[in-house]
Amino acid sequence: MDREALRRYARLTRLAVLAAAVLAAGGCGALPLGERSTPADVREPAPTFRSGGRPPPVHVVRRGDNLYTIAMRYRLDYRSIARLNRIGPPYTIRPGQRLALRGKPAAPPRAASSGGSSGKTAATPPARGARASAPAAPAPARRPAAPAPAPAKAVARGWAWPAKGRVVARFGKTGSTGIGIAGRRGQPVMAAKGGSVVYTGTGLVGYGRLVIVKHSGRLLTAYAHNERTLVKEGQTVRTGQKIAEMGSTGTDRVKLHFEVRLDGKPVNPMRYLPG
Repeated sequence: MDREALRRYARLTRLAVLAAAVLAAGGCGALPLGERSTPADVREPAPTFRSGGRPPPVHVVRRGDNLYTIAMRYRLDYRSIARLNRIGPPYTIRPGQRLALRGKPAAPPRAASSGGSSGKTAATPPARGARASAPAAPAPARRPAAPAPAPAKAVARGWAWPAKGRVVARFGKTGSTGIGIAGRRGQPVMAAKGGSVVYTGTGLVGYGRLVIVKHSGRLLTAYAHNERTLVKEGQTVRTGQKIAEMGSTGTDRVKLHFEVRLDGKPVNPMRYLPG
């Protein structure tokens, strides 16, 4: 084989290796909702997290992340992440920041006791003839009350359906963390309850264009796969207000994926929506 033929063979071999690498990189991993995502929906790949598994000890903040979306990804309460990392409202985080997801926050320093320059409290001597009593045992620390479970069917006062259409996906079926409502592209998506918009974006894998509304310290609702969002973060919305238009971003059909999160955990939206 002459020199020119050798060069041509080497060039073809390099091209074949490159093509194989590109094809291998084209595979996609599992998404939280069991749906495929399109390149326009996700700017950077987010770490996968198996539903029901234990979250990793640390999450590195990526572009497009928000404390609420991070909490949703790992099924945690955003307040616990904030306390663990000593982040206060408005919960500002930055790309590259390392957020602890497990463990306990360091105990705050104890206040110094009063009673003289030495910093010690003077003991009062017992009265003459009185028996010295043993120091009283400290009262056991009270555990915070566990959150009350959602009722089998909550009173729907102040709640409205987020979209008109047929329910095509039920909560808990095939691991779904919400319900799916079918409709047409551009159909109105409404706030199911009044609150404050805490997130709009495409930073959560498998949700496409997402809106999250905070209703209290414990309760959030999420509206996924929108074609277009009509609200901004920090905006106050009322029940029934149009906040987005239905689409198919992050999924294979036009629909709204609707979630209710109580203390970070997904609960059945049908318990809250009018019957």
